[in-house]
Amino acid sequence: MAAKPPVGDPVQDAPQVDPPKHAAAGLPAIGHTLKIAQQQMGLARTARTLLKVNQKDGFDCPGCAWPEGDKRHTAEFCENGAKAVAEEATLRRVTPEFFAAHPLSDLAARSGYWLGQQGRITEPVYLPQGGDRYEAVSWERAFAIIAEELHALASPDEALFYTSGRTSNEAAFLFQLFAREFGTNNLPDCSNMCHESSGSALNETIGIGKGSVSLEDLHQADLIIVAGQNPGTNHPRMLSALEQAKSAGAKIISVNPLPEAGMERFKNPQTPLGMLKGTALNDLFLQIRIGGDQALFRLLNKLVIEAGGATDEEFIRDHTHGYEEFAAAAKETDWDETLTATGLTRPEIERALAMILASKRTIVCWAMGLTQHKHAVATIREVVNLLLLRGNIGRPGAGVCPVRGHSNVQGDRTMGIFERPAPAFLDALDKEFGITSPREHGFDVVRSIQALRDGRAKVLFAMGGNFVGATPDTEVTEAAIRRASLTVHVSTKLNRSHAVTGRRALILPTLGRTDKDVQAAGKQFVTVEDSMGMVHSSRGNLAPASPHLLSEPAIVARIARAVLGEASKTPWEEFERDYAAIRDRISRVVPGFEDFNARVARPGGFQLPHAPRDERRFPTKTGKANFTAAPVEYPKVPAGRLLLQTLRSHDQYNTTIYGLDDRYRGITGGRRVVMVNPEDAAELGLADGSYTDLVSEWKDGVERRAPGFRVVHYPTARGCAAAYYPETNVLVPLDSTADTSNTPASKSVVIRFEPA
Repeated sequence: MAAKPPVGDPVQDAPQVDPPKHAAAGLPAIGHTLKIAQQQMGLARTARTLLKVNQKDGFDCPGCAWPEGDKRHTAEFCENGAKAVAEEATLRRVTPEFFAAHPLSDLAARSGYWLGQQGRITEPVYLPQGGDRYEAVSWERAFAIIAEELHALASPDEALFYTSGRTSNEAAFLFQLFAREFGTNNLPDCSNMCHESSGSALNETIGIGKGSVSLEDLHQADLIIVAGQNPGTNHPRMLSALEQAKSAGAKIISVNPLPEAGMERFKNPQTPLGMLKGTALNDLFLQIRIGGDQALFRLLNKLVIEAGGATDEEFIRDHTHGYEEFAAAAKETDWDETLTATGLTRPEIERALAMILASKRTIVCWAMGLTQHKHAVATIREVVNLLLLRGNIGRPGAGVCPVRGHSNVQGDRTMGIFERPAPAFLDALDKEFGITSPREHGFDVVRSIQALRDGRAKVLFAMGGNFVGATPDTEVTEAAIRRASLTVHVSTKLNRSHAVTGRRALILPTLGRTDKDVQAAGKQFVTVEDSMGMVHSSRGNLAPASPHLLSEPAIVARIARAVLGEASKTPWEEFERDYAAIRDRISRVVPGFEDFNARVARPGGFQLPHAPRDERRFPTKTGKANFTAAPVEYPKVPAGRLLLQTLRSHDQYNTTIYGLDDRYRGITGGRRVVMVNPEDAAELGLADGSYTDLVSEWKDGVERRAPGFRVVHYPTARGCAAAYYPETNVLVPLDSTADTSNTPASKSVVIRFEPA
């Protein structure tokens, strides 16, 4: 039997701290998975639901975007995927009576954990101007309110249409179509805050902003470098791929400021031996200082060039541009400066070099540890340089592997969710629908917050996600949101964004991945694209949480009809009736989706084309893969300060908090902790177990404070600290962003410590 939601917020003032673990998964993961699933779903529903996760005839996990192989396990999910499913398939319900009992002031005082634990939202609700709580509203009235507010704008560019990575391809395509038919390219998305830096770097260097590898490539690699990523918590099924690569003889280098249990040893819960003994994954752990990755890869590139015969001269000659300029810059790299930037030793770097030179097929995987710095784009370009030097793009077992977070964040971008769309995409969209899309670029996430702050944007419409919880500079962001005339959130569950509103607010409850979707034409499915460019179907198998829910495509289609009226010639009713009609249109607009309906009907779906991977063709401005030679940067931290990275706990996915533990790091019963190297703590007078305020320092001189954090002595890199988001988002200045991509620099926050 499922458990009831918590009545009060749990106390987090005194977390228990034990030594960090040195292995991930195994029996503890199975036990924790079953415990959480039973609490949310009960035993029978747990079995019925989890056995459909990531199956060819089932639904795509609403967690991460890690791909599935052609052969699936019966239990094709990880611990955190099971948590994500349990939270969505929960038997708990948030009804209009809940909102009557909890005014907005009460919701605003609650933690994100408490809000999420209340369950699925069952009916649309409305916060009127001057009201103190949400109240039930009909769908028709909700759509009329949205139309009223959008029609009142002085310009379509005063509206913001935000997308979460959970949104399906079909819903995302309709959403961007509606926004552009309405007249704006203001389509910020969660990718702006995570892998925008990857897309910016890869588009410039190889001509496509996606990874170039498949699961099979990982299994065939000689060397896999995992940089700025913690697969054990953020992409646990990746550990199985790394284990298989190890069994085939691959070597693995992990580059991270923190040791992570999953990279030390993986206890595969799919096999008895795996649960008992496990597999050691790391062959070399480079405990790098935060932000030192560009310096490391630049030095490695210098050493590869100097090794003699180590570069792929034929590949460089035939397929690349800019080598001479890059090589000249690389040769100027200084050992001493690199050791300062990275905190590594010379023998460690030389050992990494030896492993690179011994490998004929190398893959580099990365995540937020590389993308959320001022110099993030330059860092990822330097990663590409390393691969280009030895011809490791466009050959089996080699390539770039940016590991995406949310399950369809890559697909949403493919569908046109982008504030800076390519002219060719807009031309195809206009031709297909007989519209004239705007050509002026729109706002990304940071610029959207600035526009709300400055009064240049007045309506925020969020298709999923937790905009307030995911964004930087919490006080600035929340003040900006409150200036809006209307905020709208399409959601399955409560989060912080529902408690921080414009003058008026709507919550529109929608179907989840686990829910059956039946429209006028019959039962529907949606599609998603994983982190490696595979597109496949997703079909829920549970009765919806309420008869009052609408699907995301239906919500977009009905809003479009309410806002655009009869002037729109787009067949919105047909799109709501049968999603195959949406896919037919996608097939004529988006390259690679030709004959979409027939191809996605095949079990497992299909792979999108990727010119660098498939034919060593690089659709860049030069027509070749581009070496780049940006100046090397790394954070300089004043004396008495540390460099903070924000990160997730193991009981967390993005901003969704499943529990208050971080099992692998040894932290139980609390999230307001800051992990500090014991030697740094001694120098700063920070006793283990003491409490401190974290204060960030930025060139604007504004004090940004996160109070009451318990100090945990932890084996971080010297000069570095770590703490969980969203609690520490308040410390990230809105204007502290990556060059080119404008991604918040959430991994490079200079902080000082003050008594709590």
